[in-house]
Amino acid sequence: MKEKKVIRSSQHEFTKAKSCLTNLIAFYDGMTGWVHEGRAMHVVYLDFRNAFDTVSHDIILGKLSKCGLDEWSVRWIENWLNGRTQRVVISGAESSWRLVRSGVPQG
Repeated sequence: MKEKKVIRSSQHEFTKAKSCLTNLIAFYDGMTGWVHEGRAMHVVYLDFRNAFDTVSHDIILGKLSKCGLDEWSVRWIENWLNGRTQRVVISGAESSWRLVRSGVPQG
């Protein structure tokens, strides 16, 4: 992904030696620099925490292909996503197992 320049240097999460904390530090440094320069600024906060919970696997795979990820890697990710099932258990009552067609496993 780096070679194809899909991931920019400003990307922090899921990037080696970077994290949410390094992102906040970079943002803070940038904003305080602009304040000291007397520049006007606007800040918009967006929370994409659950964004991957609802994206269909077909859309994810299509986007990866369009970004230039090689076919072997796209198929590997497809195999990783396909065939996953889940169910809900509440107070011992269990739903039936259902195929998961969207979202990305976390953790």
